[in-house]
Amino acid sequence: MSSLRTRIAALLIAAIVSVVVLASYAATQVMQPPSPQATMEPVAMQIHLTVALLGHGSGATPRTELRPEPAPGEIDMHETGFLREALRRTGTPLDVVVTRQGERQPLVASVHVLPQGWLVLPIPDMSPPPGRWKVLAVWLALIVLGSAAISLHAARRLTRPLQLLEDAVDRVGPDGVLEQIPETGTGEVRTAARALNRLSAQLRQAMESRMRLVAAAGHDLRTPMTRMRLRAEFIEDEAERAKWLLDLEELDMIADSAIRLVREEVGADGAEPIRLDPLLRQIASELCALDQKVELGELPPLTVHAGPIALKRALRNLIANAATHGGGARVALGRQGDHAVIRIEDDGPGVPPELLAQIFEPFFRVDQARRKSFPGAGLGLAIAREIIERHGGSIAISNREPHGLLQICRLPCAETIAI
Repeated sequence: MSSLRTRIAALLIAAIVSVVVLASYAATQVMQPPSPQATMEPVAMQIHLTVALLGHGSGATPRTELRPEPAPGEIDMHETGFLREALRRTGTPLDVVVTRQGERQPLVASVHVLPQGWLVLPIPDMSPPPGRWKVLAVWLALIVLGSAAISLHAARRLTRPLQLLEDAVDRVGPDGVLEQIPETGTGEVRTAARALNRLSAQLRQAMESRMRLVAAAGHDLRTPMTRMRLRAEFIEDEAERAKWLLDLEELDMIADSAIRLVREEVGADGAEPIRLDPLLRQIASELCALDQKVELGELPPLTVHAGPIALKRALRNLIANAATHGGGARVALGRQGDHAVIRIEDDGPGVPPELLAQIFEPFFRVDQARRKSFPGAGLGLAIAREIIERHGGSIAISNREPHGLLQICRLPCAETIAI
């Protein structure tokens, strides 16, 4: 009952069913048999007329019968009382009993007539036909099913623009831009689709403008940094010259990382089936050659569809981050459903919980003082997430107990395994 469509449908169904129930109640009241007071007086008048005819020797009418005793069956005291009262009001009181031989059998009146015996004649059945409640139940069921179908259709038409918004959000690409939506359908749907398409165009222009700005800034920094590096070579103090060259090297690294991040957002190398187990072994071997500690756990043969260079860069950034800041990385590979899951653990200090949400932001550092101990531009995790999400995957980072960091990377498995 949380969605707007369900609420609208439930409201329409309740309204229609309520009206139908009230109408049905009114119909059942109309279908009720008339009261005994209204039916017994005509019967009493018929009995008086028949008795009078018998007194003149006319005999019984075709629907009456003279018997030595009342008609068989169970006496209905309720109807007997009503008939006796009706006879009293319409003429001379007579001795009468009303009997019924079965539940569904008609009532029979027996009038004591002296000296002939008992005059037996049927009482008209004014009740509705049998099975009326079953017919009414079937009618109500059809009304409820029909109203439900109409209400669901109406709710779907009313919430179509909202569904269009939800579908558009689900189709947001890794670059944060919406796909083009067909501007068809009702007026409300066309208006919503047109607004979303304008928003998509504006987002695309903003993204392209941002990427061009970052790329241009990174490229334009190269020329003044080259001049500064040449001038630093002429500094006579070796210690001061080394500081200048170290700062210039860090600036160069930041510019390269910014340009690399823009390249990952605007384009990608061709996707192809890639076996993750040999790729992780290769990355671990390269990092171990750089004196970084990397331990490999279980590595089953799993294949994903991705760009080989981009995927290697992303996984290398994640593993190098754990090995550099966590004192060593432990890497394991597994499968959950249709996804390959890469777990990267370390035993470092972790990240304060209030800063975990910012860990993928460009140039983010837990402690700015760590720049002196760990080189880098702070774009490794941002680049890794950009690559993984562009290939349909996800990255989640959380703290371990009692300390350390856990990085979980998920990628859709390919249907075929590359050999």
